[in-house]
Amino acid sequence: MNWVQSEDGSYTAYSSEYDEHYHSTKDGALNESLRKHIEPAFALHREKDHLRLIDICFGLGFNTLLSLYYRDTYYPNMTLEIYSPELDGDLVASLIDFPYPDIFEPYRNVINDISTLGGYEDERTVITVDIMDARVAMRALEEEWDVCYQDAFSPQTNPILWTQEYFADVARLMGEEGIVTTYSTALATRLALYENGFNVYLNTGEGYRNATIASRRIFEGYEKVDMAHKIGCNPFIQSLRDENLVL
Repeated sequence: MNWVQSEDGSYTAYSSEYDEHYHSTKDGALNESLRKHIEPAFALHREKDHLRLIDICFGLGFNTLLSLYYRDTYYPNMTLEIYSPELDGDLVASLIDFPYPDIFEPYRNVINDISTLGGYEDERTVITVDIMDARVAMRALEEEWDVCYQDAFSPQTNPILWTQEYFADVARLMGEEGIVTTYSTALATRLALYENGFNVYLNTGEGYRNATIASRRIFEGYEKVDMAHKIGCNPFIQSLRDENLVL
């Protein structure tokens, strides 16, 4: 694996298959995960005592591990259930040797169990990492979940995980209260979410580039994206569709 140090000092990795890094090197691997996924996910579900998270895709595990750190730091009485599909089993097995940030050091046993056993469990936490195609996993997954970290490689390189049909499965699992967090601000991505009944919000702040939050809920504190206006200004915009992809 080609390790790359990002601007916040944390390391990410480069995928030659997708010709992309696993995180934004500009925003920083740790900072991107925190600002674009973990902070909004926990803030918008802060009243819950049990949180069910879907982490698409597991990759280097930053979203999952940072969820543990954030829970233990700010919500110690909360229990977590995390499900994460990941296509690259060799990658997951290699994470024992990855140069994680120091804040993940207390979770070294979690990393080891995920890398060797495919999951981790204690009295407050259940983590399952399935080595399988995320599209297949999402179609098979059942019940209602609270959060989907939509963190696959970009729509340009991995479009199958950004289509209207894919987000239909996400919408089914999120129900009325769940939220989707993603780094993508592409209009086609937001349109696919909107077409599946989600309200679309801007996630913006100091020290990171804009991101997106989506939910059927109405939020205070986040700027709602006027999708009707966006569509009116871009009348030929279309969401990605399965039928238009070469698979």
